[in-house]
Amino acid sequence: MPGKKVFVFSFAFIILLCSYASLHAQDKRYIPIGRSKLKDTIVAAPADTAYEKDIFDAISSIFSKTEPKKTVDSITTKPVISILPAFGYTLQTDLAATISGNIAFRTGPKARISTITVNPAYTQKKQVIIPLQANIYTKDNQYTFISDIRFFKYPQSSFGLGSRSDIKNENPLVYSFFRFNETVLKQVGGDFFAGLGYIFDDRWNMYEKGQLNGQQSDYERYGPVTRAISTGFTLNALFDSRNNSINPSRGFYSSVQYRDNLTFLGSTTPWSSLIIDVRKYFKLPGNSDNVIAFWSYNWLVLNGRPAYLDLPATGHDPSFTTGRGYIQGRFRGAQMVYLESEYRFKLTRNGLLGGVVFLNGQSFSAAPGTRLQTIQPGFGPGLRIKLNKVSKTNIAIDYGFGREGSKGLFINVGEIF
Repeated sequence: MPGKKVFVFSFAFIILLCSYASLHAQDKRYIPIGRSKLKDTIVAAPADTAYEKDIFDAISSIFSKTEPKKTVDSITTKPVISILPAFGYTLQTDLAATISGNIAFRTGPKARISTITVNPAYTQKKQVIIPLQANIYTKDNQYTFISDIRFFKYPQSSFGLGSRSDIKNENPLVYSFFRFNETVLKQVGGDFFAGLGYIFDDRWNMYEKGQLNGQQSDYERYGPVTRAISTGFTLNALFDSRNNSINPSRGFYSSVQYRDNLTFLGSTTPWSSLIIDVRKYFKLPGNSDNVIAFWSYNWLVLNGRPAYLDLPATGHDPSFTTGRGYIQGRFRGAQMVYLESEYRFKLTRNGLLGGVVFLNGQSFSAAPGTRLQTIQPGFGPGLRIKLNKVSKTNIAIDYGFGREGSKGLFINVGEIF
């Protein structure tokens, strides 16, 4: 909970350190683990990795004097299937057991890599988590089909509305959640894509356990319901000129999504929202491998009154990474404005170890129609361990600090943004 450390221990990571198997388990952002078999825009050329080292090179140097291969295999139209069991622990789940499964393939010889991932989990708190995500390119790369299907039976604490909410107002909420989200993007030209999507969110069996301090909660004041359906269409635009989507060192990314939830499709209430996601990367100094990165994530309810759990919240962006320094769901409201900057630098010449320092700020309104409140800062240092030198994938280990004694350890595969 807030003010306590979040410790994550991964049995899967131990397996990776002890094996040379070609594992392709991935997280929600489709980041390959293990020796990459990808030949795509996200993969560095072999010449770029000649002097770099990753975890597998380090293990190889211990058990063998033979230099690791620098060739890159290729994924073809034949699916590559991997399954990996893992155990973990977080403050939100306690002990969790999961199976990470991944299928990687091409729909044509020149198509970009398509991926399907599923990571079901069961936790000590009797939570059930089943996410399935897919990103599939057509053989000519003209269309991209993005799928996000989730089922959660997942209690989570809320602390009230607005960025002035008090950490003492912790209120455990219980609910079940199902999402079906499908988006089709068409390449308009160059790095610009646009398209349409359909989204269906259903939350049921919703109830609060009540604030731990015995006071009336914002959840109760807002208007509790036992079930809420939000369904409608999305309009999507994307511009992506990053040189590497996993670990960018230069380029620009901008995504805009307009969502309209409609009662004739089954929404409990009509409401619409807008998400604007902008990222920019520079090398600093310009002739080095060090990077300064900027991120702006703005999530705004434009009209209507969404259910309480549909409101924007800390750590509820698609990659669950906003608000390092605070527990997921710490702040919630109808409007969210978020800014973050991070400086990334090498600690070793071979790139095996790196470091970061980061600073973020988030501001929320309370209920719809209210103004943005206090900016809540988060900051901290981080360590980067090169997991795969070809795809530039890092294990990110960050320790974040926030206000009111909030702090914790945050671990991710790949960069935060």
